[in-house]
Amino acid sequence: MNSLIKTIEDLSLNAWPSHQIQIYDGWLLRFSYFYTHRTNSVEQIGASTLPVQEKLSYTEGIYRQWGTPCIFKISPLVDPAFDRMLDENNYVVEHITHNMVLNFDRSDFFPVTAPVDVSRYIPSSWIEDLFNLKGTTNVMHRQVVPSMYRAIPKETICVSIREDGKTIGTGLGILDRDYVGVYAIHVHPAYRGRHYAKSIVSAILNEGRSSGAKYAYLQVVEGNAAAIALYRSLGFRYVYRDFFRVRRLF
Repeated sequence: MNSLIKTIEDLSLNAWPSHQIQIYDGWLLRFSYFYTHRTNSVEQIGASTLPVQEKLSYTEGIYRQWGTPCIFKISPLVDPAFDRMLDENNYVVEHITHNMVLNFDRSDFFPVTAPVDVSRYIPSSWIEDLFNLKGTTNVMHRQVVPSMYRAIPKETICVSIREDGKTIGTGLGILDRDYVGVYAIHVHPAYRGRHYAKSIVSAILNEGRSSGAKYAYLQVVEGNAAAIALYRSLGFRYVYRDFFRVRRLF
């Protein structure tokens, strides 16, 4: 199980670059002006040699300079004692996420019942449409996030659905090793209930398998019952959960 978890964690790091990163004694410090927890957090990628309290103090100082919370990603690969230490230092749990995996063990493809547009690159217009769907108004996010998408070092599968002259649904697939990752699934609230999300995910899975992927993976926020039900209906299974320990420094 740990081998699979390590693979998914590595794929996720490749798939979602941060605006800037620093490496500090086995810790990867990621910065994105708090666009997401995942891209603005610390991940443990190697052995530590320095005292943990010294490292914690240093890291908090760096995030304080950025004006963002100090966040640590906690997966099953992280020592539980480290999580307890963060708890004792007033770090609270936020953004619990389920990681799910799908094996492409069927010969048939996934049905796509809505007209989808599929591209193998990420147009600037798609990023703008995603901002609009998410209601992203933060000036700094709108400035730096496009460069984060363009920094993805892997092949991409960019999907959208347009209706009434506007984009009302998006999705992004990211190919890495034998996997296709499913990201950025958003449908405008006025168009939900029409199975558009299922068509978007299915298009990503079909394109990924056609490109040689044997598996798919995704992350979904705990409590999002509709999304979890959708992914289960496509054959995804729960593997593990991760979460973020957050301390706001201001």
